[in-house]
Amino acid sequence: MKNIFLTFLTGASLFLTSCEKDFEEINTNPNKPKTSLSYALFNGGNKWFMDYTRYYTTSGKLIRSWMQYTAQDTYTKESRFLYSDYSGDYIWRFGYQVAGQYKEIIELNTDPKTKTKTAAYGNNDNQIAAARIMMGYVMSMLTETFGDIPYYSWHGKDNPKFQALQLDKYISPEYASQEDIYADMLADLKEAVEQIRTTDPTTGRAITNVFTAGDVIFGTPQKMRKFGNSLRLRIAIHLSDVEDNNLKQLAINTIREIVNNPTVYPVMESNADTVELMYENNDTNPSPIYRNYFVNRRTDYSPANTFVDILKGTRGSFGQDPRLQKYFAPIGHTKYQVRAGNYREESDINKYKGMTYGIDEEYSDSQFDSEKGVSLFSKKILSADYAEVLMEYSEVCFLLSEANYIVNGTWDQTSYEKGIRASMEKWGVSSSDISTYLAHIASAGLQANQENVITQKYIALYMNPNEAWTEYRRTGYPNMLIKHGETVPLNKNIGGMTSYVFTSLVAELTDIPARLQYSTEFKNINFYNYRKALEARGMSEDSMAKKLIFAKR
Repeated sequence: MKNIFLTFLTGASLFLTSCEKDFEEINTNPNKPKTSLSYALFNGGNKWFMDYTRYYTTSGKLIRSWMQYTAQDTYTKESRFLYSDYSGDYIWRFGYQVAGQYKEIIELNTDPKTKTKTAAYGNNDNQIAAARIMMGYVMSMLTETFGDIPYYSWHGKDNPKFQALQLDKYISPEYASQEDIYADMLADLKEAVEQIRTTDPTTGRAITNVFTAGDVIFGTPQKMRKFGNSLRLRIAIHLSDVEDNNLKQLAINTIREIVNNPTVYPVMESNADTVELMYENNDTNPSPIYRNYFVNRRTDYSPANTFVDILKGTRGSFGQDPRLQKYFAPIGHTKYQVRAGNYREESDINKYKGMTYGIDEEYSDSQFDSEKGVSLFSKKILSADYAEVLMEYSEVCFLLSEANYIVNGTWDQTSYEKGIRASMEKWGVSSSDISTYLAHIASAGLQANQENVITQKYIALYMNPNEAWTEYRRTGYPNMLIKHGETVPLNKNIGGMTSYVFTSLVAELTDIPARLQYSTEFKNINFYNYRKALEARGMSEDSMAKKLIFAKR
C-alpha cells in the first residue's frame, strides 16, 4: 500500500554508470519520511476509514439509505439498489489502504531497527494491540460487505491463504474464504487483547495511554481492552448460527469465554466506554454529514419516512419514541437554521416527517420541497464536531442479551432494558421520558426476544448503518422496512396520487442487497482471482443477492 515514485535520470551515460550503484536512492520517494510516526499513522488511518465509510457516496447513498435511516432527496437510484461503482470502490480501496497503515504500525513496533525509537510514542505492545484490533475492525467490515476477500492479520501473516498487504510476495492476492477469515480474526483479536499492557514491565509504573499523541478513540489501555473484547463478542455473535459447524462452535465458545470471565475479558460497561471519532469544529476536518451539507453545499439525503415513522410510533409496534426529537428537527426549517439551533423540539409528532423513501426521481423534489417538506437531521448530527461511532455501549448491552440466549437459552431482559436506556441517555433523553418509555414497552408485552432486541438495536444503531445492515441480513429484523412492491403514502399528493409503490431497480433484488459487488477497479487488475472467488461461492456473475455465511437462511 505504499507509493513508490521512480526518479528517471536523463542522460544515457549518467544512467549507465550509476544505475546499479544508486538504485536504492533512486527508488525512494523524497516526500515520504524513511520512518513514519506510528501515532500519525493511527490517527490518520482511523479518520480516513470513518470518512470513507460514512461519507455520502458510501454510507449516505448506500448502507444508511438501504437501512432506511435516510432517503435520497433528488437522485434516488441508490435507494432502489442501483448504485454507482465508485461507491463500493471507496469502501474497498480505503479499507485496504487503512489496513496497510495499521500493518506499518505493527512493523515499526516489531522491527529491531525501529521498535526502540517507536516506543517513545507509546508502549510497543499497546501500539501493536491497537493496530491489530483496528485491523480486525476494518477487515470485519470488508468481509461483511463483500464476502470472500484478500485478507491479512498479524496472527495469520505466515498463512499462505492470507495474501493481502504483502506486495513483495503477492502481486495478485487470492481471496480467502469467509470461514478462514473469521476463524483467524477471532484468534487475532484474542491475542491482541491479551497483548495489552496496563503497567510497564520494567518500571512497574501504570501505563495511562496507548499512544503519547494522535489517539482520539481509545485514550487508555483499559478502554481499548473493552473495545477489543466487545468487538470480538460482536463478531462471534454474528457467527453463532452459521452452517459451518467448526466455525459455529468456535463462535459459541468465544461468547461463553467472554461472558463467563468478565474480569479477564471485560466489555463496555457504560456510555463512557463508547468508542467514537470526534471531528473538528471547523470546515477543514468536519464530520461527513456536515461536509456534505455545508462544505459541499449539498443535501443528498435526509431522514427517511420509514425510520421517522418507526419513532413516531405509526410504523411497527413500539409506540412513540422520545429519541424522535433528538434524532430529527421538525419540518419547515432549512439546514442552516437547524445548524444554528433555531428550532425547538416539538411534542406534536405531526411536526416530524421523513423523506419518501425510494420514490421515482420524477417526483422526489415535490416531496423534499427544498428542505422544508421533510425533517432534517437534528442540530447535534449537523454539528461539524459530531462524533462518528465505531461501537457504543448500547450495542454491547443488546449483544449481551443475545449472548445469554446463546449460552443459557433465554434473552436477558435486564441487558435489553439497559441497551434502550443507554441509547436514550447518550442522546439526551430525560430520565422521566426514559422511564415512561420502558414502562410502555413492558405493558405492551415487548419483552426481550430476538425481534424486539434486534429492533431496538436497529433504532440505537441509527448512525452506525453498516452494523445495522449486518444485523438485518443475519436476523431479518427489523421487519418493518419498506419492501419491493409495497405501497407507501406520499408526504404530498402529486396530481391526485396519494401513494407510491417502492420498486427495486435491480431485477434480482426484492429485499435489501445481501452484499456489495466487488471493487470494479480491483477486479479488473486481479481478474483471475476475482473469478475464482465468484466460483468458490457458486456465482457465475457478481451478485448483490448472494447471501454471506452469517446471513439468515
